[in-house]
Amino acid sequence: MSEPTNGSAPDHNVSDPGPGAAGDGSQQNTATSHSRSDRHGGTTRRHPWLRRTAFAMAGVLVVALVLGVAAYVKLNGNIRRLDISGALGVRPTKEATKDAQTNLAPMNIFVMGSDSREGTNLGKGQTEYGMAGSRSDTNLIVHLSADRQSAIVVSIPRDSMTKAPRDCKNKNDSVQNGVTRQWNQNFTLGGPACTIRTFEGLTGIYIDHFIVIDFRGFQDMVNALGGVTVCLPQPVKDRQSHLDLPAGRSRVDGRNALAYVRLRHNIGDGSDLGRIDRQQAFLSSVIQEATKSSLLLRPDKLFGFLNATTSAMTTDKGLDIGQMKDIAGSVARIGTDQIRFVKLPTETYPADPNRVQWTPAADTIWKAIRQDKPLPGTKVPKKASTPTASPTTAPALTVSPADIKVRVTNNSGVPGLAKQAAAELQVQGFTIASYLTGTGSPTDGVVVRYGPTMKEAARTVAAVYPGAEMRQDAQLGSTIELSMGVGSPKAVEIPNRLGTKPLPTESITAPATSGSTPTVKARTAAQDICS
Repeated sequence: MSEPTNGSAPDHNVSDPGPGAAGDGSQQNTATSHSRSDRHGGTTRRHPWLRRTAFAMAGVLVVALVLGVAAYVKLNGNIRRLDISGALGVRPTKEATKDAQTNLAPMNIFVMGSDSREGTNLGKGQTEYGMAGSRSDTNLIVHLSADRQSAIVVSIPRDSMTKAPRDCKNKNDSVQNGVTRQWNQNFTLGGPACTIRTFEGLTGIYIDHFIVIDFRGFQDMVNALGGVTVCLPQPVKDRQSHLDLPAGRSRVDGRNALAYVRLRHNIGDGSDLGRIDRQQAFLSSVIQEATKSSLLLRPDKLFGFLNATTSAMTTDKGLDIGQMKDIAGSVARIGTDQIRFVKLPTETYPADPNRVQWTPAADTIWKAIRQDKPLPGTKVPKKASTPTASPTTAPALTVSPADIKVRVTNNSGVPGLAKQAAAELQVQGFTIASYLTGTGSPTDGVVVRYGPTMKEAARTVAAVYPGAEMRQDAQLGSTIELSMGVGSPKAVEIPNRLGTKPLPTESITAPATSGSTPTVKARTAAQDICS
């Protein structure tokens, strides 16, 4: 049997010892040549696993990228969008500014639950901003602080009786010259546009985004979570919703979860306020479930939940998946003990005992949100101490008091305050159109209302009372309205005042508060759902 020639010998025989191995320079040179070619990339046959691993990693990255893009397109395409910007009329001025450390502004999101999407029209026409035939039983205001260390969720009772624009399609109609109607009628009449327009007019809070969740898709969201735990103080067997649960904790699927959050009969006093308590406990349970489960660590489970959520969602055109991801990331970093659920303070509506109206304590909540401050009596984490820039100087006042006409209203409950304020303005060169005593409940602080073209004039008036709040009002013309409420500060001389006569000595002082500080009851997302 003949031996193989050198040209056909297997690779592993190149370095095998053979006859003359110790002194055969040609074989040593060949081995050295192979070793060098391995080091310098001349051949990769000695480490084919490296090449296969590199190809595999590249393949995984390509597949991940394609799947990521496909998921983004899929989820973003699920969302229905409404452009309601043209139906909101004159909007509030944002009071709070960006946080120095996060460089983020506070964010207010209006979340509405809808019975149906039927009648939604995303094109042009009279129903462009509405959801004809739909009802909204759930209304939540979600406020994320600028430092992203806390969140407030306020529930508005559907049975609230408030002022609202007479016709939301008429841009000249506003809350100020509107009618009184039940809160959830705003959604039925004009969808999210009418609801937000009414809310902004009542509170002065600017809404950055809105989300409408279809109740039919709500069930899929809960099922994608794998169910949610709820708690009942008593057993419930409701014929209308077919909900049949014992007292205490129960694990429910989507169908029973929907029945639970909408339940009004056969439990408690049957009021909408009782239902809000259950809804807030349910949301706490959802947050606890998402926090403790592997939802964020299971791509399949996470995609299923996001797919169900976005499929049930209608939003404004500015809220896309990317921004939702950022918002979700911010919420995830907030401790569950810093997510607070608040039920709006209400009292019985005098004209109908089956309805409610907001109490003055509600203004405390709205003020905290406008100014991005903690709710009275609550504690928030202290921010780390970091150097901050010096406060910037306020812009110079550009309108002379001589060119400004002011109407002063006393809303403090203390007689004589409007007359005193009128004198403080008049001595500095302002023209006083009138001063009178308000007839409504006392309000807090100083509020300066102005017409669409009078912002700079309003700044001059507001400068007289440090900390005054400014609100634009489409119904006002060239006259500025000044409301003096409880806690109004003392007047100061402004830089562009006229004359040199000193301010009159104040003989009337507004009370520091409208009484004792209202107690704002809140439950945190960390709280036991049975409490």
